[in-house]
Amino acid sequence: MKRKKELFRELFPATMSLILIVMQIALGIIFLSDIEQNTVLAYIGVGLYVFPGWIFGMLPIFEFRRNGGVKKGKSYVHTTKLVDTGIYSIVRHPQYITWMCWAVAGMFLFQHWSILILGTPVILLTYVDLIDADEDGIKKFGEQYKQYMRTVPRANVVLGIIRRLQRNRRAI
Repeated sequence: MKRKKELFRELFPATMSLILIVMQIALGIIFLSDIEQNTVLAYIGVGLYVFPGWIFGMLPIFEFRRNGGVKKGKSYVHTTKLVDTGIYSIVRHPQYITWMCWAVAGMFLFQHWSILILGTPVILLTYVDLIDADEDGIKKFGEQYKQYMRTVPRANVVLGIIRRLQRNRRAI
């Protein structure tokens, strides 16, 4: 019984986030495409779908494969070494940021209260997943991960860039 509860806790936030994001997009495309929208906000929404998807969604895959000690034939998430380079030197969980940005992107793109209602829980559920991911990192990598947590922010990109620049400056 305990394992079922753990599995539910592990899978619920990500599963619900995925369902809500898909609902946001489907509702927006099917029912809201004829509603007048602020064009500038709509373009911001499109940008928030594309840019985070490439930067925070795709770069981690390459970074994990290159530096994570992933065995041949295994998924990129099965790292054997802590990755703290590239995008992971700025934020600890870039792919989770993508989910949050996509929720906000839908709000900007479709500009309807129903999209706001669907997107808000995505942000909250993803943050719960972020906390769980840190706990998993501590279990997997121990003190090395705790040190990583002290130097690289969980999901604050601006703070991560500032810290990265400060580390670079000190290294010179």
